[in-house]
Parts: sequence; C-alpha cells; structure tokens
Amino acid sequence: MRTVRLSAGQQLTKDELRREGALPREVMESAQAIVDAVREGGDQAVRDYCLKFDGACPQSFRVDESVIQGALDMVDPEFLAALKKAAAQIEEFHQREREESWFMTRPNGTVLGVKVTPVASAALYVPGGRAQYPSTVLMDSIPAKVAGVERVVMLTPPQRDGSLSAYTLAAAAVAGVDEVYAVGGAQAIAAAAYGTESIPAVEKIVGPGNAFVAAAKRYVSGDVGIDMVAGPSEVGILADATADPAVVAADLMAQAEHDPMAACYLVTCDEELPGRVLQAVEALVSQSPREKITRASLDDNGLIVVCDTLDEAIDAMNVVAPEHLELHCADAFSLVGKVRNAGAIFVGAWSSEPLGDYVAGPNHTLPTGGTARFSSPLGVYDFTKRSSVISYSPEGLRADGPAVQAMAQAEGLWAHALSVGMRMRLLDEGGQAFADSAKACEGAMECAWPRKLDEPGVPRL
Repeated sequence: MRTVRLSAGQQLTKDELRREGALPREVMESAQAIVDAVREGGDQAVRDYCLKFDGACPQSFRVDESVIQGALDMVDPEFLAALKKAAAQIEEFHQREREESWFMTRPNGTVLGVKVTPVASAALYVPGGRAQYPSTVLMDSIPAKVAGVERVVMLTPPQRDGSLSAYTLAAAAVAGVDEVYAVGGAQAIAAAAYGTESIPAVEKIVGPGNAFVAAAKRYVSGDVGIDMVAGPSEVGILADATADPAVVAADLMAQAEHDPMAACYLVTCDEELPGRVLQAVEALVSQSPREKITRASLDDNGLIVVCDTLDEAIDAMNVVAPEHLELHCADAFSLVGKVRNAGAIFVGAWSSEPLGDYVAGPNHTLPTGGTARFSSPLGVYDFTKRSSVISYSPEGLRADGPAVQAMAQAEGLWAHALSVGMRMRLLDEGGQAFADSAKACEGAMECAWPRKLDEPGVPRL
C-alpha cells in the first residue's frame, strides 16, 4: 500500500488518490456499439454477443420458474436460512424509506401536493463473473418490491457450461423476483432498456457490473432510468490508536478480495498503526483463497494516509468520500456528525463492513469513486417518481394570477400571461365558459398584460 504523510494543516488532494475517473473511451465506444446493435438486431444480436463474450447462450433467455424455485432445494439449509434472515432485515429497513403522497390546502381553496408513484418495471443486473452475488439480488430487488414495482426483472449471465448459480437463483426466489433472464454484459443492459422479441423493456435499471455494463448503463441513461454508474468497490477505514491492527487488516482485505481494481484506504492519526496493519495483512493474506486478487488490489490501489490529528484525518477521509467508511475510533458515534461524504458509515469496532454487505438491512449498492459527495445508496426512492399536483380554486387564481402575469411579462412570454388572464376574464363574467368565444378573444393584449411594467434598470459590472 502506498503511504502519504500529511503535515500539520496539509489537506489531502484528489490527485493523491489517483482515481481513474471516467470510463475509458474505448470501453464506452465498445459498449455503445453493443447497445446500438441490440437495439437494431434484438434477440439475435443478444445471442451473438452472449456466445462471443460468455461462451454460452441458452435456447430461451427467460429462466423457467421451476428452475428458479428448484434452486431453493439445491443450496445448504444454513445458507437458505441466512438468505431469509437477510431478506427480512433488508425489507424491515427499507419499509422505513417509503414515501407517501401528500396534499395541502391553502385558505383560498387551492390544493397542492405530491403524488408518489412506483415505476412500472425495473431490472436488476447481477454479475456472474469472479464471484456470485446473491446478496445483490436481495439488495436490489427488495427495495423495488417495497416501492410497489409491479414487474421486477433479474439479468445475470450464465457460466460457460450454460449453468446459473443456485445461490443467485435461490435469492431471486426468496426476494420474489418476477422474471429472470440468463443474459449478461452490455447486451443485457441494451435488451432491458429497449426491449427485444423475448425481453420486454423496463423503466429502470439498477445494479453493479463490469466496466462494459457501467458504460452501457451510462449510454442508455435518459432513455431509461438508472441508479448510478458504479466503479470498483472501495473501503475507507478511519482509525486511531485504539484500533486493532488485525481487525483493520481483515477489513481492508474484505474489500480488496472483490476485484484487483478495488480501492482500500486507511486514514489514521497514529504513526505506528500502519506498520502493524501491514504486518497483519501479510500474516493473513497468504491464507486467503483469493490471495492473488487481494494482493493486487492492496498493492495497486491501496493508500495509507497519516495525519497529525483525528480532525485532520476526518477531513482527509471526507476528500476520499468512500463507498464504505469504517470508524475504528474511541467514541466513534461522536464522529458521525463530522462525516460529510460516505456511502455507508460503519460505526465502532464491532460494525464489520460485511454485516452491511449481507444482513444489516441498509442497502449495499452504494456510490463509488468519490461520488458519495453528491450521491446516495440505492433505496426505495430510486424506484418511485414524484408528480406535483396543483389544483387552483377561483379565489386562488385571483390571488396568484397577477403575479404570474407580471413575471410572464418580464420573461416576454405573452401567452403564459394570457392563459391566466383569460381565466380571470371568465371569472369576471361569472360563468364556467364564455358565452361568446370570439368576443372573449378581443383585447387579448390587455387581457394578458393589463399593465405595462416599468423598464428595469441596467446593472453595470
């Protein structure tokens, strides 16, 4: 792991993080070509890309319900019990995120409000490469179900022998996923966004994937909703002298074993801790079944930041804005208010980040690459949309109409003012409709702008 030593008052810079940033141009171009081909060629294009990239393509993309339910009998009962426990706790947490429609009435009878509506359909992408992620199935589908999404679809690539993960399918069964399609990569994102002969389009696509999946999601965004463009997984550990080096080492490795590109950050105000942590890493990593991946991540994307004080360490971690933030500090809860940027905050030495990955309840689909500065975890709110509701009474129109006409005149939008003016003229007549439409249209200029605004002054720079 690379080490940066900050002197008193020195700020960590984004350049010192050495993040890759935007998706490489060649990845974007490849993903765009795949999406365009699928949009044009439908199922056949999807089939061609599945064979090219995955080495397998089922006769039918849709997985039969009997296969999904059958996976429940293929997994260890202890795993199945763990799935059900996780699902219950994830649902319990996300129920608290539900938003209700609301309305208010002004004294003049005008009714205003917000109507909350779930999207009609959503697809969750579940990777199937280096590891299987049944936890992602739960995390991405349960909030959609809680939101009231009618059609929840899962996309996951088959293995080269044409099989699917029993763990992944069992999770889909527990979560109540409505449809499963054995297709992955950018071609799966394209099929979900635009639809094919056998894969109906959805309104929202969520879930992590490789760079090509992320690039495809970025490309289709706008034609369909997406959650985020996720990058490699990352953890930031803020630790003081009370932190246990072996526990910190295990937590760094827990993130590093995901992917060689995973990023691990240790920020501390204790000069001696980094050395002890690195010793513990060496003692542990050689025992890991994923040693090669873990070492590559820590060697290439690991960063240790040493600060003079805990407050300066917190400031540095806010620059990192990690996906996962662990607080291995005395009185850790007192620091939560100082954290501005983090996808999820794990407070105290007992709060292992994998608890959040699997069973705690809060979502593990989190903003990466520093986007926690302006983004949030996946939640029920990602599967709903809000519509403003505006219903004016005649009294409300009379109260607000003149302000509309003045502002519309300032913006030069005559018909905007006329839209209000005609209604006010109708109110003056005392009817529901004009008795003589032709006569009602006379003097429209004065109807829209009953008074010419004084010319404004001219600000000088």
